[in-house]
Amino acid sequence: MQSPLPVRDGVNATRLRLPDEGPWDTAMDYMMHRWGHIDPQGIEDRFDAGEIVGEAGIPLDRTTPLQRHTFIWYYRSLPPEIRLPVELNILHQDEHLLVVDKPHFLPTTPGGTYIQESALVRLRNQLRLPDLIPMHRLDRMTAGILLLSTNPATRGKYQVLFEKRQVRKEYECVSAAEPAPGYPAVDFPVVVRNRMTKSRSYLLAEVIEGEPNAETRIERLRTLGCAADGAAPRRALYRLEPHSGKTHQLRVHMASLGLGIVNDAFYPELLDKAPDDYAKPLQLLARGIRFVDPISGQPVEYRSRLELSVAR
Repeated sequence: MQSPLPVRDGVNATRLRLPDEGPWDTAMDYMMHRWGHIDPQGIEDRFDAGEIVGEAGIPLDRTTPLQRHTFIWYYRSLPPEIRLPVELNILHQDEHLLVVDKPHFLPTTPGGTYIQESALVRLRNQLRLPDLIPMHRLDRMTAGILLLSTNPATRGKYQVLFEKRQVRKEYECVSAAEPAPGYPAVDFPVVVRNRMTKSRSYLLAEVIEGEPNAETRIERLRTLGCAADGAAPRRALYRLEPHSGKTHQLRVHMASLGLGIVNDAFYPELLDKAPDDYAKPLQLLARGIRFVDPISGQPVEYRSRLELSVAR
């Protein structure tokens, strides 16, 4: 459902579904029930200013009955954010697509404490493209190739490619050269297949019994030296080719081989939450993406210009 409110400062208006019934006479009563403990005066001011709208952009006021609208839209009050010390690099832009190198630590889309400090909002504001939409996502801690649609009229043609898995992605990561103690040796290249699901634990994914729904081909490209402090074993650079797109799939599959990715705070062991250490980014990079362009009919490939810091 398209928002009747335009993008503002790079951010979409928030949509709220109103309940069909309940102990609330008006839409404002319901919003007070949900968020009145946070900013009751702000809610009243927004209704008085006509800044909360329903279908077709019709402004609501304090007396609008709850049942008059199913959805309402409004702009959230956003706290100030400290700019992350990382930068996006534009690799390609045309009338249909924008391709960028997303740095580590910058989320793809707004969420949680990162709104203005997301790749999407930064790019919308920088390029003045309010209709910009990402075609896929990279984890906040993963760097590399990110593809975005600049044209709503042709967006569906590219979305179909992702839905039909006609887009090939290639990643690189750095891990130990040999599996951790207790894990069997690996004969590369290897294909890891299993069934993954979101865990009940915080943000984690896990492998469970059942029909495989996640697959990754893993190849060791070259062996590197030891860690700078000499405490860790020799490392290696790996190429990862996912044939599915589950949350944290690559990180889970590497950890399942006893080859957890360098600086991964989630797998194989969840570490205590700590401030971002910009000197130790997760050593996972979206190196390339390729597909047959649905507009030109020609094969295209985009490659990241970034390098993993411990693989240099």
